[in-house]
Amino acid sequence: MPDHIKKQLLQEIAILEHELAHELPAEIKKAVALGDLSENAEYHMAKQRQEFVNARLGQLKRRMAELSLVNLANIPHDKAGFGSTVVVFDSTKEEEIVYRLVTSEESDVTKGLISTTSPIGRGLVGTRVGDVATIVTPNGKRELEVLKLTTIHDEAEEEESTGTE
Repeated sequence: MPDHIKKQLLQEIAILEHELAHELPAEIKKAVALGDLSENAEYHMAKQRQEFVNARLGQLKRRMAELSLVNLANIPHDKAGFGSTVVVFDSTKEEEIVYRLVTSEESDVTKGLISTTSPIGRGLVGTRVGDVATIVTPNGKRELEVLKLTTIHDEAEEEESTGTE
């Protein structure tokens, strides 16, 4: 898992855990002191927020567990996968496009960072140079021919040979 993603998730978990352990109990206690809970908007809002924070914490912790299971050794050396940079020719738009396959937390379509779980990402995972991936998007079908592929392993080798990280 990329360190900045891990840091981002851990930071959000810490904030939510603090809110759940300190801020929300104080809000609920203050709301209870106002009396009649059946018509106490402050109490109901605090309880709803507490449920939301609990659910979000569960999501974040599951995502951390999923990402920690990513084993770089299982990512293919000769096919597109997580961390790959893929240059494609989009016959629909008649243009070359560069995509980098990333986690959903890192995705930013405007920068060419495509999640491996998005329609384009799923369509490109497992492709090789010369393959044509047919992608079904909300805007219709697109055919993307893989022109160039740099896997996460290729990039690691380049960094080692140039001494950069």
